[in-house]
Amino acid sequence: MSRYEQFSAVIEAWKRRDIEAVLDAMDDDIVWHYAAAVAPPARGKAKARAFLERFSATIATIRWRIFAHAETADTLFVEGVDEYDNVSGVTVLAPYAGVIDFKGDKIIGWRDYVDHSVIAASEAGNAPSKQVTELISRPVAR
Repeated sequence: MSRYEQFSAVIEAWKRRDIEAVLDAMDDDIVWHYAAAVAPPARGKAKARAFLERFSATIATIRWRIFAHAETADTLFVEGVDEYDNVSGVTVLAPYAGVIDFKGDKIIGWRDYVDHSVIAASEAGNAPSKQVTELISRPVAR
């Protein structure tokens, strides 16, 4: 199984809100920078669970998509959009790039690079800019 296939299973689990399946894909010592350079990482499964539970409580519908990916033996690079409707019915768009490190069949490191001003604009109900629309309108990777 490729690293992309492994990560795709995590995406599908998150779309189902299956926090246990997402955590099962992670190493006990996961270091997850869910907003690299913006917030401190979640270190370990307990912190990852706390983040997932907090975040899940704010989301109604998830449409997370990957547009491009590349991998080496133990590292996967992805580009995509974390698109979701929050519980208030507002569509949030978060174009991002991510780097996922594997140890065996588990994710040991995860770094998501996002622009929080784009997320904040979405949360405020602002229409996406032309460049964001262009970024998120590409075909999904296979």
